[in-house]
Amino acid sequence: MTNRSLNYTHYDLKAQKAGTRIEITLSAVANVRLMTDVNFTRYKETLKHQFFGGVARKSPLRMIIPETAHWHLVIDTEGHHGLAESSVKVVEAAGRPRFQPAH
Repeated sequence: MTNRSLNYTHYDLKAQKAGTRIEITLSAVANVRLMTDVNFTRYKETLKHQFFGGVARKSPLRMIIPETAHWHLVIDTEGHHGLAESSVKVVEAAGRPRFQPAH
């Protein structure tokens, strides 16, 4: 079995709280993979891994961090032509829940 050559852009999002919003800007169609630290290690080793995301056909793409953990974002063009330029930013960090006082 031959290993596939990994050609991707990696963003280490560090520890993020559940509910944090991120925005990804892409210059072309690409695969967007949001994954935990363990799954990113498995991805780099070309092992079976789990991720949130998929093929992004429009930009910008907004995603919400599903659970509090160390997260990685990978942009690759496996199955597509070329390498997409990309950028990512944290739009809104998850804060404490807001409660309205009872009247």
